[in-house]
Amino acid sequence: MMAELPIAIVLLVFACAGGVICVSGVFMTGLADKLADRTGLGEAIVGGVILGAATSLSGTVVSVTAALDGRASLAFSNSVGGIAAQTAFLAFADLMFRRANLEHAAAEVTNIVQGILLVLLLLIPMAALVTPEFTILAIHPASFLIPVIYIAGLFVCRSVQEEPMWRPVKTKETREDTPDDEDEKTASKTTLRLGLEFGGLMAVMGLSGWLIAQSGSALTDRLGISASLVGALLTATVTSLPELVTTLAAVRRGALQLAVGGIIGGNTFDTLFLTAADVSYRDGSLYHAATNQDYFWVVTAALMTTCLLAGLVVRERSGPAGIGFDSLSLLGIYLGAIALQVLAF
Repeated sequence: MMAELPIAIVLLVFACAGGVICVSGVFMTGLADKLADRTGLGEAIVGGVILGAATSLSGTVVSVTAALDGRASLAFSNSVGGIAAQTAFLAFADLMFRRANLEHAAAEVTNIVQGILLVLLLLIPMAALVTPEFTILAIHPASFLIPVIYIAGLFVCRSVQEEPMWRPVKTKETREDTPDDEDEKTASKTTLRLGLEFGGLMAVMGLSGWLIAQSGSALTDRLGISASLVGALLTATVTSLPELVTTLAAVRRGALQLAVGGIIGGNTFDTLFLTAADVSYRDGSLYHAATNQDYFWVVTAALMTTCLLAGLVVRERSGPAGIGFDSLSLLGIYLGAIALQVLAF
């Protein structure tokens, strides 16, 4: 249906769906922060699991829809391209937070553990690529392994939060995760109602993701653009806008652990796109159907996550332009990757 519409209408649908995702993301940040306080789970856990999963919903829909249509490259690159884009967003958040380097102020061991988990999950597709193509009901074994490791990692994160074996050194710039005072309007709402509002916004984002998948596929066919390029730089970036909006909104609210945790947790959740897409892709292993152009973004995402982890451990107070070496590295790697992709295609 989308392929039959004029190109201007397709672009309009794509832009409007992206706008809805952005607006929904703003409201979700506030709700997530309140749910973190109400449930006692903490900003890092809620940001990494609940907010990260919710803001990633539209991207999940894009990957699954593309895979069902037999578009392996679009499904794969949308998944891993979003991880790279979202990690780069932390550099913009660092620019916004002027007191110190964001990774210094948002010291939280849970975020470090989730970052390690993310690197591990990014290595699984690479392992699938270099092993023989083998599937069970047209699903590669790696797709079974990813959710198992993801769930096990969440239990480890929860354990680390409850009984940390080490804590970051506190400085005057360190921002601790403490409950915020609720305004009268929010205080009058039950936790269940806040959760239902959060779920409603998730549904809206899921529908928007479907529209982006359809319009993105149409643009690939009509304009003759590489599916890898569309997935990594177009659909992935647009469906990642909630992470940018929620990260900046969280920094503005002073919820720094929520900001960093939302990005890392969202990225970790995004690896589940690959499992969902492989299950939806009926022509064999998604990992072997993807191209080297798609795996280029796996390497990019892994490099960026490693730099982020270094920043969280080193905790540089400030650097050039008021941001740390890690943020500069994130921007340099991401912009360099985009330049290489554009020049290559």
